[in-house]
Amino acid sequence: MFNSLLDKYDKNSANISVFPGVGGDDAKDWANMLLNMYIKYAQKRGWKVVQIDDRSIDIKGEYAYGNLKKETGVHRLVRISPFDSKKLRHTSFALIEVLPDIPEIELRNIIIPTEDLKMELSNSSGPGGQNVNKRETAVRIVHLPSGIAAASQAERSQSANREKAMILLKAKLYKIMLDKQISEIKGLRSQVKPEWGNQIRSYVLHPYQQVKDHRTNMVSHQPDKVLNGDLEKFIEAELDTNPAK
Repeated sequence: MFNSLLDKYDKNSANISVFPGVGGDDAKDWANMLLNMYIKYAQKRGWKVVQIDDRSIDIKGEYAYGNLKKETGVHRLVRISPFDSKKLRHTSFALIEVLPDIPEIELRNIIIPTEDLKMELSNSSGPGGQNVNKRETAVRIVHLPSGIAAASQAERSQSANREKAMILLKAKLYKIMLDKQISEIKGLRSQVKPEWGNQIRSYVLHPYQQVKDHRTNMVSHQPDKVLNGDLEKFIEAELDTNPAK
């Protein structure tokens, strides 16, 4: 086992969310490509994948979080845009966020004042949301002091989606508190947002074929395979060079 798989939650399942950058259809398409990449990677590992909404999945499997935690960051794509009638080269960005599945007993200790929460409802469109009467079952909850949000539309009822969204929101806040050594929710009132920062990996489809991780310098000249879920050498290189904290 890698020394970097010894952190508290490394053995747990994981939640992956993908946030498209600016760029319209290209950025949204790139976010979908990345989400599909992680779905295929998980399936290759024999892990179960549950779609939470159109930008988030749960990956159920031993050491899913430990293996995927270093995927957090900005991923950059360079290609000839399929949405550009002039067939020009475009660059797209997406932010990946990876969270551990935190035991419910720990999340119970996170108390968020009701006035700090905003709940938004909409019609579900994904799996589990094919309701005959199209009720508003999809739920998105925003933590107003930080601007952090979580959503779910995988369940068939509004109450179940609200519970799942709250679990995800608490997991996000808890992860930030751990990373920043903050002990209370009120310490997050500095408008914490997902960090865009510098890119961690580039996927170039034109004018040449290459995927490069900018932290380990690991390179593949078969981006099609990488986007089809062949991430092992990138993940192993990152784990090998980043020992446990």
